[in-house]
Amino acid sequence: MKNKAVTITIPGQGSVSGILTEPENLNENSSTGIVFAHGMSNDMHHPSLQGVAKGLADLGYITLRFNFPYKDKGRKSADPDHRLIACWKAALDYLIHHSGHGVDTVVAAGKSLGARIASLAAASGEISPHRIIFLGYPLHAPGRKESLRDAHLPSITAPMLFFEGTRDPFCDLDLLSGVIDCLPAPVELEIIQGGDHGFNLPKSDPREPTEVYRQIVGKCHQWLNR
Repeated sequence: MKNKAVTITIPGQGSVSGILTEPENLNENSSTGIVFAHGMSNDMHHPSLQGVAKGLADLGYITLRFNFPYKDKGRKSADPDHRLIACWKAALDYLIHHSGHGVDTVVAAGKSLGARIASLAAASGEISPHRIIFLGYPLHAPGRKESLRDAHLPSITAPMLFFEGTRDPFCDLDLLSGVIDCLPAPVELEIIQGGDHGFNLPKSDPREPTEVYRQIVGKCHQWLNR
C-alpha cells in the first residue's frame, strides 16, 4: 500500500489537501476508486477513514481521502454547503483524471458531514458517483428526531450503503429504517453493534477498533462486487 499526498484544485476556490492510497499490486478491484470525505469536527486523518481506506486498498481499490477547505485552513466552522459540494466534485474529478490509474467506477464515501454533503450533491446532480457509502449518516441532530435530513434522499438514483452504530445520537435506527423503506434506489444497511457516531465502542466492549474497520471493509467489498 502506498500513500501519496496530493493537492486537489477547486475551480475558483483554491485547493485542498488529499491522500491517495494505492494498493501494492493492482487487481480486478483497482478499476474502482473510492473517495472519502470527513466529518464536521475531524479531518481526513480520522482513524475510521484511515482504517477503512487502508483495508480497501489492501484489497486492490484506489482510495482518496480529502479535507474540506475549512479544515485545511484550521477553522472550526464548516464552509457553506455549496462550497463543500464544489470540493466533493473536485475530489471525484481528481480521482478520475489525475490518479494515474484507469478508474472507471467511482464511489463517494462520506463520514457524517461528508455523507450529508455527498447525498445533497448526488441528489442535485452536482456529482454522479456510481455508488454511495454513508459512514454514519447524520439523519437528525441529537435530541431533534422531529427534524430529519431526508427530504432529498429519494432523488438519489445510485445504490447506497449505510453504516450506522447502535449508539449514534445522530441517527435513530428505527427512523432510518423507515426512511430507507421509502427510497426508490437500491439501499442496504449495515449495523455496527455498540458503535457511536464515530464507530467507537464502549470501554466494556472487548473488540478492538480494527475489528470494526474489518467489518466495514468486508461489507463494502461484498457490496461493491455484486
